[in-house]
Amino acid sequence: MKAYIFPGQGAQFTGMGLDIYEKYPQAQQLFEQANKILGFSITDIMFEGTAEQLKETKVTQPAIFLHAVIMAKILGDRFQPKMVAGHSLGEFSALVANGVLSFEDGLKLVSQRALAMQKACEMQESTMAAVLGLEDKIVENTCKEIDGIVVAANYNCPGQLVISGEVDAINKACEALTEKGALRAIVLPVGGAFHSPLMEPAREELATAIENTKFNEPTCPIYQNVTANAVNTASEIKKNLVAQLTAPVKWTQTIQNMIKDGATEFTEVGPGKILRGLMRKIDRSVTANSAVLEEK
Repeated sequence: MKAYIFPGQGAQFTGMGLDIYEKYPQAQQLFEQANKILGFSITDIMFEGTAEQLKETKVTQPAIFLHAVIMAKILGDRFQPKMVAGHSLGEFSALVANGVLSFEDGLKLVSQRALAMQKACEMQESTMAAVLGLEDKIVENTCKEIDGIVVAANYNCPGQLVISGEVDAINKACEALTEKGALRAIVLPVGGAFHSPLMEPAREELATAIENTKFNEPTCPIYQNVTANAVNTASEIKKNLVAQLTAPVKWTQTIQNMIKDGATEFTEVGPGKILRGLMRKIDRSVTANSAVLEEK
C-alpha cells in the first residue's frame, strides 16, 4: 500500500522550487497565486534568497508547504495516496494532498500559523535541542527533573528525540542528558520552542483561524502528529491540528502505525530527503523514496 509523507521545517534550501517553476506552467501559476495570497514575493526568497532569509519562520513554513503541495499537484494521476502524514508543518501539505483543505485555504492557514508562532517565539527566549543515542524514557524523565519548561517535542526516530523549551532549561537538560550517556545533545538553530507549552499564544490564534476555515472530509486517512493514528473525519482533524502546536510530534509512532496498517511504500513529497533518512532508522523493511516528476 502506498503512503505519502510531507516534510516540515528544516527541509528548506536556496533555489527550492525553481526547477518546477521553470518546467511546469501549472507550477508557475500556483506560485504566482501564492505570491498574491501572501502579499509578498515568496518565490524571490525561495529561488534567490539567503539561507538566513529562508530560515525565518514566516517564510520557511509557506515555502516548504508550497514546494510540497505544488509537486503533489504536478504528479497528477500518478498521485494516488492510500494514506498520508506530514511532519509538523507537513501535516498541512498532507491535508491539501488528501482533499481536506484547498490550496488557497491551506496556504492562508500555514501563513497564519507561521506568523503566530513567530510572535510566540518573540515573547520569550526559547529554543530546541536534538538528543541522540538515548531511549525516549530517559529523555522524558530527565526533562521532568529540570527546573523550568523543557519537554520532549519531536520523536523523530529511535535514538533521536528533540526537546523544546526555555533556553536555560534546555541548556541544563543537555548537560544532564550528556551525563546520562547521550551521544550528542545539540542546541538547534531555531527561532523558538515549537511543540511546547510556550506555543500556547500561537495555539489560541490558530484555533480561531482553523474554526473559520472550510475543512472537507478526507479522501484517505491522515495519520496526525498528535495521536500517530489514522484520522478520517474533518472535525477530529481540526482538533488535532490545533493541539499540534503545543503537543509533541510522534513521528516514529506515526510511521510504525502506518506500516502496521498496511503501508509498504513511502514517498516523500517536498524539498530535501529528511524523512527518507528517518524512515531508514525507523523500519528498513519498507521502501522509502522521493517523489520524481516526469521530465518535460
